[in-house]
Amino acid sequence: MRISPSCLRQVIVLLAAAIGSISVTSSKGGEEGVEYGRIGSSITLMCSNDNNSSVAEWRFNGTPYIPWGFYTKLGHLELTSLHTSAMGNYSCYNQFGELLSSVLLKVGYPQGFVCLLRASDYENFYCYWKSSVETMLPTRYIASYRSRNHISGICVQEPVRPSMCSVRKSEFWSSYQMNITEENPLGSSFRLLEVTMQSIVKPDPPEKLLVEPIPFAPRRLQVSWVYPSTWPPEPHFQLKFRVQYRPAQFSSWSVVETVNLSDVITDAFAGMEHIVQVSAKDFLDAGNWSDWSEEVRAVPWTSTTTKASEDTTTTETVVPEPVADPSDPVEKVAMLISLGIFAFVVLTLFLAVGVLVWVRVGRKTKDGTIKPDFLSAIHMKALPKAQIL
Repeated sequence: MRISPSCLRQVIVLLAAAIGSISVTSSKGGEEGVEYGRIGSSITLMCSNDNNSSVAEWRFNGTPYIPWGFYTKLGHLELTSLHTSAMGNYSCYNQFGELLSSVLLKVGYPQGFVCLLRASDYENFYCYWKSSVETMLPTRYIASYRSRNHISGICVQEPVRPSMCSVRKSEFWSSYQMNITEENPLGSSFRLLEVTMQSIVKPDPPEKLLVEPIPFAPRRLQVSWVYPSTWPPEPHFQLKFRVQYRPAQFSSWSVVETVNLSDVITDAFAGMEHIVQVSAKDFLDAGNWSDWSEEVRAVPWTSTTTKASEDTTTTETVVPEPVADPSDPVEKVAMLISLGIFAFVVLTLFLAVGVLVWVRVGRKTKDGTIKPDFLSAIHMKALPKAQIL
């Protein structure tokens, strides 16, 4: 019978999981003269195999007082319900007080860890792991990966970062399966993680954040920044940004979004120091927002007085009236209202002139004669009868 590769793969994974879930109560751990025990469990310490029957006494750190242990018939030392106070050196002696052997006991917990995945760009991703319990035992991690295109390899670990590994030159359109194995003297456990670049990408914070006052604008601040240096420079990998700001005396933030590399804060508090930060995210809203950049502080423009350098008199700096900024939405609305009022006045004047002309000239009657206007009729009524005839 032929077994498909997918079925064989599932069988291997299940076998690995079964092996990893086996609880080991004690182990040499590859270190001579050391025994490892799991906290809460029991362990049996044996003297040298050739002299078990001649064991007369066990000592813990040089003293015969061991309240958490008892001897067996063969001279072994049985320790129950291990706890951290049971860690130390155990030695066995014969009836003549001669040392037969000694062993160092270390206790701890079995494996338990969590793994976090992150990509600061679409070309590389990282796996960070952290123990969910303090095992108190020497532990090591082994990480490997396999892509959807059947490209496999070892996740590279750097000596200076023992709790992290990286996959370089990854395929951002592909998915990966990570296998993280944790080993300590009590056994091993592993995690299988599915990785999709679009779901874990998290850019680094934008860099070179600059906040400057705008001359003659006491409620505005000019903010600019650049892409993080770790983000790929290709034009199809774009970012969008959030700017958060607040007066230094306040605790609540104002937040605005933009796709540009600069923005103008238009509602700053005059004369107050402001704190500004910026973060980034993939333009198509994939992944997560970056961490906030470092804080930058600035104060909006204010009029000041200068002291003459040649005498002690002070002269007030002549400051021109602030020029209206057409980019301000409020000023745009005010300008439109002013233009509307002006147009209405002009139109009213034209209508008034037209009415007066129409009244003055009058309209023609049906027989072609011009119908006298109201003012002419009044004038004719006032003339003497002889003049009318």
